[in-house]
Amino acid sequence: MKTLKVDIRKKCGDFLLVSKFETSEDRFALLGASGSGKSMTLKCIAGIEKPDEGSIVLGDRVLFDAKKKINLPPRMRRVGYLFQNYALFPNMTAFDNINIVSGDPIRTHELLDKFNIGNIADLKPSKMSGGQCQRVALARMLASNPEVMLFDEPFSALDNYMHTIIEREIMDILSEFKGPSVLVSHDRNEVYRMCDSIGVMDNGTLVEVQDKETFFTCPSSVVAARLTGCKNITRLEPDGFASDWGIKLELPDLKESIKYAGYRAHYFEMTDSEHKGDPGVFEVQVERVIDDTFSRVIVFRQKGYESESSDSILTYITGKDTSVDDVKFLKIIPEKLMLFEV
Repeated sequence: MKTLKVDIRKKCGDFLLVSKFETSEDRFALLGASGSGKSMTLKCIAGIEKPDEGSIVLGDRVLFDAKKKINLPPRMRRVGYLFQNYALFPNMTAFDNINIVSGDPIRTHELLDKFNIGNIADLKPSKMSGGQCQRVALARMLASNPEVMLFDEPFSALDNYMHTIIEREIMDILSEFKGPSVLVSHDRNEVYRMCDSIGVMDNGTLVEVQDKETFFTCPSSVVAARLTGCKNITRLEPDGFASDWGIKLELPDLKESIKYAGYRAHYFEMTDSEHKGDPGVFEVQVERVIDDTFSRVIVFRQKGYESESSDSILTYITGKDTSVDDVKFLKIIPEKLMLFEV
């Protein structure tokens, strides 16, 4: 069982990348906002970029070690890399794009058949659809017989229908692959479906690594909570007052180190005026109503509470059969609050 160990630092102008993680045969994700350092980490693993410090080890092979002055070129790393823009050679046909890596026409035809793209073997990328280009890129990646697979936002250029199909094909590939894989994404749903463990990138630094169930149920920081889709975050006063929301929360044993609270948009419960003023109860001032495909999104604030903080605006997600006129008071369930130190 091969293990990928990454422990690197790289400075690019004012941006500092600090990435440290270890993964073996599980599917690992780097989740973070655009510009957080996710793709740069992959490029360092693949040998496209050179870190300033640290090491990258795959199994018993050292791909990079700054102190030992080891820096294997990309062709010697046995790293399969699926770029978000495909990175196919524009002057080559689908067959040639794969064959230049495999070096074996028989193997190339096998891969064309595997991805059902034999009918476009003679087409160049400019004549292919996005889904066809992605399949050619997948076939080319497998042609290198990689020991680790890297996926850099692999669905960003695809429509929803093709996204679903290509995602399924990648999942099939990963189920057969006996080695580490790393997926870069900013899509939490994509990460949840495809990966086993998750690393959070924030402003160049890998700030935490958790298994996906723990990550989504018990995020350990505000940054992680936002990445899991938590839409309601507030600063907390020592007495449990939510200063961004303008209400007192029911937190009798609040630790001094806890500075923030989060609450998921679908956890609110409707209540009535009898509970006005109770801890964790909002008198709702509706700011906007957004009808999504299968749900209703009610954007609101505590009635009469004015704050310059963007976090004073909260989100409640409910069924489309919910009448906005009935949403007068909303209650927070204390057990479902998430508390954070940072």
